[in-house]
Amino acid sequence: MMVNLKKSLFSVLFFVSMLFVLPNVVAQTTTKAISGIVVDTKGEPLIGVSVLLKGTNTGTITNVDGKFTLQLGAVTAPTLVVSYIGYAKQEITPNVFSNFKITLEESSKDLSEVVVVGYGTQKRASVVGAITSVTPALLQVGTTPNISNNLAGQLAGVIGVQRSGEPGYDASDIWIRGISTFAGSTSPLVLVDGIERSLNDLDAAEIESFSILKDAAASAVYGVRGANGVILVNTKRGFVGKPKIEIRTEQSVQQPTQLPSFIGAAEYMTLLNELANNAGYTKPFSNDRIVKTFNKYDPDLYPNINWIDAITKSYASNTRTNLNVAGGSDILRYSLTASYYGENGIIARDPAQTYSSESRMHRYNIRSNVDINLSKTTLLRVNIGGYLQELQKGLNSTDDLFSAAFETPPYVHPTVYSDGTFPIVAQRTNPWAYSTQTGYYRKGESKIESLFSLEQDLKMITPGLKAKFTFSFDSYSANYVNRGKSPNYYNVATGRDVEGNLIHSIYSYGQEYLGLSTNADWGNRGTYLEGNLYYNRTFGKHDIDAMLLYNQNSYDNGGIQPYRHQGVAGRLSYTYDTRYVGEFNFGYNGSENFAKGQRFGLFPSVALGWLLSEEKFMQPYKKIFNKIKFRGSYGFVGNDNIGSNRRFAYLTTLNTNVVGYTWGTGNGSYYSGIQEGEIGVNNLTWEKVAKANVGIELGILGMVDLQVDAFNEDRKDIFIQRTTVPTQAGFLSTPYANYGKMNNKGFEVALSMNKQITKTLFMNWRANFTYAKNTVLEKDEAAAVLGTYRSATGLPNNTLWGYTADRLYTSADFDGSGNLVSGQAIPQIGGTPVRPGDIKYIDKNKDGIINSLDEGYIGGTLDPQIVYGFGNTTKYKQFDLSFFFQGVANTYQIIGQGSGSSFFIPGSGQGVLGNIYSNYNDRWTEENPSQNVFWPRLDYGTNYNNSAPSTWWKKDRSFLRLKTLELGYSLKKSLIEKAKLSGVRIYLSGNNLFYLSSFNLWDPELATSTGLKYPSMKSVLFGIQVSL
Repeated sequence: MMVNLKKSLFSVLFFVSMLFVLPNVVAQTTTKAISGIVVDTKGEPLIGVSVLLKGTNTGTITNVDGKFTLQLGAVTAPTLVVSYIGYAKQEITPNVFSNFKITLEESSKDLSEVVVVGYGTQKRASVVGAITSVTPALLQVGTTPNISNNLAGQLAGVIGVQRSGEPGYDASDIWIRGISTFAGSTSPLVLVDGIERSLNDLDAAEIESFSILKDAAASAVYGVRGANGVILVNTKRGFVGKPKIEIRTEQSVQQPTQLPSFIGAAEYMTLLNELANNAGYTKPFSNDRIVKTFNKYDPDLYPNINWIDAITKSYASNTRTNLNVAGGSDILRYSLTASYYGENGIIARDPAQTYSSESRMHRYNIRSNVDINLSKTTLLRVNIGGYLQELQKGLNSTDDLFSAAFETPPYVHPTVYSDGTFPIVAQRTNPWAYSTQTGYYRKGESKIESLFSLEQDLKMITPGLKAKFTFSFDSYSANYVNRGKSPNYYNVATGRDVEGNLIHSIYSYGQEYLGLSTNADWGNRGTYLEGNLYYNRTFGKHDIDAMLLYNQNSYDNGGIQPYRHQGVAGRLSYTYDTRYVGEFNFGYNGSENFAKGQRFGLFPSVALGWLLSEEKFMQPYKKIFNKIKFRGSYGFVGNDNIGSNRRFAYLTTLNTNVVGYTWGTGNGSYYSGIQEGEIGVNNLTWEKVAKANVGIELGILGMVDLQVDAFNEDRKDIFIQRTTVPTQAGFLSTPYANYGKMNNKGFEVALSMNKQITKTLFMNWRANFTYAKNTVLEKDEAAAVLGTYRSATGLPNNTLWGYTADRLYTSADFDGSGNLVSGQAIPQIGGTPVRPGDIKYIDKNKDGIINSLDEGYIGGTLDPQIVYGFGNTTKYKQFDLSFFFQGVANTYQIIGQGSGSSFFIPGSGQGVLGNIYSNYNDRWTEENPSQNVFWPRLDYGTNYNNSAPSTWWKKDRSFLRLKTLELGYSLKKSLIEKAKLSGVRIYLSGNNLFYLSSFNLWDPELATSTGLKYPSMKSVLFGIQVSL
């Protein structure tokens, strides 16, 4: 398969290289040109203004002096379309063809600008749905290969968090306007060139436009797939003109943003002695051992190992290179993007080994898009793209590796003895050997993506009518290689003999050579077919935009049957005098997840808009309010990915591997039993969402754009397993039903300001804020539970669960015998007796006992309810400076739970298990009986009362992060003209340089309750961008 892919990529490159020749041949027919200058109202030249020959794709941009030259070919009466960010677009028919002067007036986004919407485009003036777009350049920042990591804070309505920094596993979780289901899929639908694909399979250099569809008016046309919002990505296409070549390369150095900090071995043993003495136990460590460890007397016998430092390197690195070639003629236009990304992770290797157990990833992306005018009315588009990726890492799980590093105390043994042998404690792990001596794992992935479309202008029937046919197929595959072994392990050395050799014995024998096992993933294949009709026409003050579409797709992942969808969609938009807009959308879709006769559903939406700024009575205020637009929408969308891991939940299943019986004489024959499995659900259906949205868009002084939206989503028919069905009903497995309900509401704000302050100074400010809060309305809870502290109904999804801490016990809570005074609730959590300094919980059910019945929902969720971002780009002469901050709020986690939780609190592992965080002195002691401490009273051994999940360990994980800081310099044109270059920019960028948070044990964005996970990375990179 790899050979076939290489042949395919070679064919694409050869085809595109041949295309480079054609534009030059066509360009030889050019015989006429127009030249001029573009200035602002102050007469200052404008740099980079787009000048396009109307009705063609022929265009150019102004140079540093504001001047341009445009080839006209055979056109004798040209009309020029002149546009520039922050200025009103103009269409001009010049009467002279040299030294022509064009003056642009400041404005916000012009109403005739085209916006990408579901299954097409619309004029911005007629858009009444909640749609947000971002400049693709803002996604091409930082050192991450995943586009999802650059979305949070950049687009209003997008909530995203990056839970890991591990190469190949570091993509962000993203939601559009939060989470509105507790059972089905919460991921948005991602369409690349109209085809459902993975966002993170793309390289940011491939993207031409990026939009988010959020409300029903924007996403109803996607029916059963549009409930969670839609991301639309269009890849780069060619244009009429000479080939433009752009090369961009970056090299970065990386470090973890923050790893947990642990104390050293001598300090560790001293603390354990203190805790053991306080608990009445013999001190486990002698003073001699502590002193020798502190003085590094013999690192083999008295080691001091920071296991996190041992398994990681001081620095990681990555490299990225992009090549983009685009151009074409009136007949044929092309775009080729090729990208390479390479990353060496933070996990250390053993240089003595012939293989590497480092985390390394290499990815190659390529995409070729070709547009061919077969005739004046027929356009053929061919897209071919894909990627090849190789990931290599240690054989074992990285999460398990970090857990082992947390589990192993710093004094137990060194990483490797000076004689080259590997020590280990029985039934434990040597983290360094576990990482570097057990082999490696390699995963190869490849994907090919294609699209073929034929667009026919049907103006011979009626002007404005077009038809389009699209077909696509994608294919993905993966393979795996495991090279594993186990080294010889030795028991921990007990001393040295008279010759100074270590005294230790073999614990287990390993293998000398690496083993080999391979595996292949069937992968997946997808096909898509679409046919549609578009109609767009203006009759005086009346503007009509309509679309009718049929599509079907099949996705085969090697399962029992491919996943298939089929449906039709339509849109009718009417605008009167660019002031009043009405729009109707619908999707009529079917999914094979449901029974025959119940597979199709209608999902309609309506929207209205009013452009107040276009009213006659507003014209005197046009310079102040260049845009005032009100809009509102209401509609329905669905979600056929209903969860529960049941493909055809309307069918009853059978369990065949259950207790059977023996038949016959003697030993007889055994037959497995059969029993009823999951009960089929009658009238099974998709989740249905009713979405409402109101918004306002303001353009102020021609330089400020403000967009505010408020939304409400009611979701019903959430597929859940019933909890109130009594056992007397006789079901072996509790049945499922479309029973759940949930509400999600909030608001979002997007603000931007663009200002060309002087000829050489330009500034852009941007900010986004999103708030989304969900509430569970129905979860089939028992009547006795509803309204109590143990009920999830009325709370956000995934609300934290635990005890409610009141305070720490004080000496006043106990009598002279050490017993709790009368009137205190008696703790019965794990049988641990409480003492002053332990956590005192509230007796929620008031039964006089603290036990599991007092656990309940304690508020807060790990999923953030607020995401925001703000940044600036300033350009002065050849210099540019930009920064961007991204933050999240209303996000909480109970720390100290899950893997490693039994020795999370210092001393709980009794020195046998666990490391101790460096903030251990921020604790309650008899000398410091403060309530305002991080740690309660430390004990020698597990204190089940103190380690229980509770509000004491509920920590605010909000943060504000400096996502990017970049300084660039563009070389003067006079310096690069001799090299026949059109632009050279060098830049220095910092990413994730620092963050502010009230939580400071580890990076608050990571999905870990102990901090032991592959960290997020901060980086400094140097880059250069060359244009030819």
